[in-house]
Amino acid sequence: MADIILNIAKDFSRIPGARRPQEAAFSGQEFRTDFLVPRINEAIAKRCKLVVVLDGTAGMGASFLEEAFGGLIKENGFDPQTLKSVLSFVAVEDEEYIEEIEEYMVEADEVVNRGYMDSLCHSTVAKLLKSKGISLT
Repeated sequence: MADIILNIAKDFSRIPGARRPQEAAFSGQEFRTDFLVPRINEAIAKRCKLVVVLDGTAGMGASFLEEAFGGLIKENGFDPQTLKSVLSFVAVEDEEYIEEIEEYMVEADEVVNRGYMDSLCHSTVAKLLKSKGISLT
């Protein structure tokens, strides 16, 4: 079976917005519910990969990525292992998007399935401090 391709820039928007629709057009929530979830379900049913192309946008904010991909676990109840086996990413222009997405899914798994709210808070604080040039170590 051929892989399913979901190109964010071509299929959704070249300028993805914020977390929720009330904050901005082309939100992470809208992308997740209207584009990502249906194609993940299709890939699971067809036993193929969903290849998400991250290139071609004007940029994607953390709130968009966290809502879209972390929300798969937090809001839609997807099993992280299932997502790992189904999802594949292409990011030639900015490979860090893949790392961010994987991090958001791990954090969502920790919050939902392992009850590690402290881990999410610690991670958020660590990122903020790092952005200010402060290390926790």
